[in-house]
Amino acid sequence: MPREGIDRAKSLRRRMTSWERTLWKRLRADRLGFHFRRQHPFGPYILDFYCHEARLCVELDSEAHQIFTHRQDSERDAYLEAHGIATLRLKNSEVGCDPLGSVQRILATCKLRSEPTDRL
Repeated sequence: MPREGIDRAKSLRRRMTSWERTLWKRLRADRLGFHFRRQHPFGPYILDFYCHEARLCVELDSEAHQIFTHRQDSERDAYLEAHGIATLRLKNSEVGCDPLGSVQRILATCKLRSEPTDRL
């Protein structure tokens, strides 16, 4: 990762939105049994939240974001998927209205993605 990407990630960590702070309080310090990083640089992107064990990127999107950046999101998601990383997108309003439900959804996805796939 180029230095400017690392600096940008650090800057984003200092300027988290209220929704990101709400979610981070619940994800940090391995509280769910999974380790998350916030504003994690990966390739040309910075992921809002990332769990390496589950190979999961959690992105928080505003309603306006979903209207204006669909193509960019598709490109980003395809890039991550090519590297084995799934993207779970949550709306800011979901996190604001139901933070516990949002965390439960993230936890369920992490558990599903970290289960062995060779069960017989």
